[in-house]
Amino acid sequence: MPRSIAEIPTPALVVDYDVMMCNIAAMSAVLPGARLRPHVKAHKCTQIARRQQDAGHRGFTCATIREVEGMAAAGLGEDLLLANEILDARRIGAVLASGARVTVAVDSLQTIDAAIGGGVREVVIDVNVGLRRCGCAPADAASLAEHARGRGLRVRGVMGYEGHLMMTMPDDRKRKAVEESMRALLDVHQNVGGELVTGGGTGTYLANRWVTEIQAGSYVLMDSQYGELDTPFAQAFWVLGTVISSNDSWQVADAGLKAMSLDHGNPAINGADVSFVSDEHITLVAGGHAPMVGDRIRITPSHVDPTIALHERMYVVRDDEVIDEWPVDLRGW
Repeated sequence: MPRSIAEIPTPALVVDYDVMMCNIAAMSAVLPGARLRPHVKAHKCTQIARRQQDAGHRGFTCATIREVEGMAAAGLGEDLLLANEILDARRIGAVLASGARVTVAVDSLQTIDAAIGGGVREVVIDVNVGLRRCGCAPADAASLAEHARGRGLRVRGVMGYEGHLMMTMPDDRKRKAVEESMRALLDVHQNVGGELVTGGGTGTYLANRWVTEIQAGSYVLMDSQYGELDTPFAQAFWVLGTVISSNDSWQVADAGLKAMSLDHGNPAINGADVSFVSDEHITLVAGGHAPMVGDRIRITPSHVDPTIALHERMYVVRDDEVIDEWPVDLRGW
């Protein structure tokens, strides 16, 4: 394992341990225990999930079957929610056989049938609350719940993800929009029943007062897009690059599209403007002192989730010292 940032082969993920732990503590102070069901899709790392569990959060949200499998194998399967529709749930059966508890989101007769075929025993009814992604029409939720119960499933409640409102500003506008979405979800819940009303994320964790649990994930590590919001969470991870070319007008580092996602826009670099990003390179224009060939730079990606998924490991650092190396062991499908 490298002993310092200078020894890390680039491009690489680096995580500031102390900042990450402060983020976990800040969220836990607002949403203690079961009020938060952390979403592991952001960090894809059971080492981070274990520290969230240590902070009092026993249930977790997953986006893929691979995440469910990895969490269960790591002993973190006390209460896993696969918050995504799947049409082949056979792998879930093996997870359940290991003793883990897995609840699956459903929004159609087909996904209910798939859950049953995979041995799933518990579901939540996923309801469209405005994102125009997955989720049934609110008017269909009660009949789907009745069908699921008729097939022997336990319906734990409803799920509604207001992802389209995460970046809404100012906060008073966000609160009103979130309330409108969640009031619709609560109306559905009255007819569906169950103990869970689950939804939310890092962008609405304060505004959403109506769900029983928030599924925030990005708050642990953050990214440049969420950094635009007024939250107590600080940037805790970067893509580390090395300057490999320099001239009077620009510099080039060795971290490009294969090391970070640009689906939410260009990454950010303190003290420099990002000109463009190509496969293996990022071209930057420094505002002051230009970095020299061989210098290390920390690049803040615009979207944490897909950036993490591009890497096999993350280097955990304190200042310039590498204190651990964690596998991104929940990546893949």
